[in-house]
Amino acid sequence: MFVPLHDGVPLRFMRTPYITYALVCVCIILQVVMALSSHGERDIAIMAGFGMIPSVLFGTAQLPESLLQAPVLLTLFTNILLHASFAHLVGNMLFLWVFGDNVEDAMGHLRFVLFFFICGLGGSVLHALMNPASEQPLIGASGAISGVIASYLMLYPQVRIWGLAFKWIPLHVPAMYALGGWILFQIVAAVFDPQGNVGWWAHLGGLATGAALTPFFIHRGVTLFGRVARG
Repeated sequence: MFVPLHDGVPLRFMRTPYITYALVCVCIILQVVMALSSHGERDIAIMAGFGMIPSVLFGTAQLPESLLQAPVLLTLFTNILLHASFAHLVGNMLFLWVFGDNVEDAMGHLRFVLFFFICGLGGSVLHALMNPASEQPLIGASGAISGVIASYLMLYPQVRIWGLAFKWIPLHVPAMYALGGWILFQIVAAVFDPQGNVGWWAHLGGLATGAALTPFFIHRGVTLFGRVARG
């Protein structure tokens, strides 16, 4: 696995990527609040009530009426802001911190926040379709952040990224190799571990959604792969 640390790409259209910072802060605050009020049954109830459970989404299973829960369709979005642990949170937030600012810069604040949650929706839906009978809640921003990764790769394939391979080997390589390798790993994992504890299909759904939406969300004149995407 590859963990990004820094890319050094300057912002062109804005001074501060407010949405990226806000998303990171919201995810951290929610995780801290959950940790401070941690209780085994309460934690399970939150994950079940606000995570996206495929079998509940498709109506083949139901949660107890006494359980505090978001409307079923809303869980396609609420699951994005929750994380199973601080390790899960840190991994996701590193990717969002390193790549989110430049994608937000290329799109603008409003379009970026819409892009983020639509990519999360794409990830949630594909995960549900590939695991329709699952009673395990899907939580985490990985699907949405995968969309950000796809967009960044389309915008800056040649930018050299500082990061760690396998958590300890330092690398300084072009995004097309670092993120391309990361994407390949997601595909292989989804094929060979489709029902594991990681939502690989959510990652792939977010990636596909991000790649499809990027040309329509970026500013006029912003280039993709060195070419002008919108006239």
